[in-house]
Amino acid sequence: MMKGKAAFITGSATGIGRAIALRLAQEGADIAINYTRSEQEALETQREIEALGVRCLMLQGSVADDSRVREMIGEVVAKLGRLDVLVNNAGVTDFVTHSDLEGLKEEYWDRVMDVNVKGTFFCCRAAETELKKWGGCIVNITSVAGLTGLGSSIAYAASKAAAISVTKSLARVFAPEVRVNSVAPGIVDTRWVAGQEAHTKRLAEGTPLGRVATPEDVAETVYSVIAHSPFMTGETIRVDGGMFI
Repeated sequence: MMKGKAAFITGSATGIGRAIALRLAQEGADIAINYTRSEQEALETQREIEALGVRCLMLQGSVADDSRVREMIGEVVAKLGRLDVLVNNAGVTDFVTHSDLEGLKEEYWDRVMDVNVKGTFFCCRAAETELKKWGGCIVNITSVAGLTGLGSSIAYAASKAAAISVTKSLARVFAPEVRVNSVAPGIVDTRWVAGQEAHTKRLAEGTPLGRVATPEDVAETVYSVIAHSPFMTGETIRVDGGMFI
């Protein structure tokens, strides 16, 4: 389905981003993965992708750095020959109880908005020309926190709500050549929730499907949006096991 195409997935050394990169590679896409600090994990992900018989480019850099984002998009096009799919998965958070207003420091706000909102916008903007050339698509990984106001902190929820708004705005701007959608996971079994197993288990038991999501659950939805939803744009799809029905 994706043979001969190229995809750039930000924050893809581990977790959801890694699962998305592998899923698209399984369909024949060449992959560009991105990381900031997790070099060893990125190398392992690169090896797994290349074992599937496709090319894999590994790029270090923060999506909050606009100049580096433009460089990375340029490297993808120069080395893989094109760019058909952009998945904005890179994200950060600081766990702060919502009632602890004084604990939500200004630097937490700055970091989460820089990466989760500005970084998403920077990547979309840098990729626009190339994606329009190939009739490509963008999937932004947001969160149910952006729909409910819940989540790891008030700042995180606000950042994901903003990313959903950016998705809607860019769906209009990039149309009709490029579709822009968002996938909003609930709790996902990644290292983000390490040490909170009891809490996540309690939350999962209260959902219709009775478990938290795996990274592969999210990756499958992302692939479906890319490959099987040609008339959908500006939408946000929840992947939360029915937690917020």
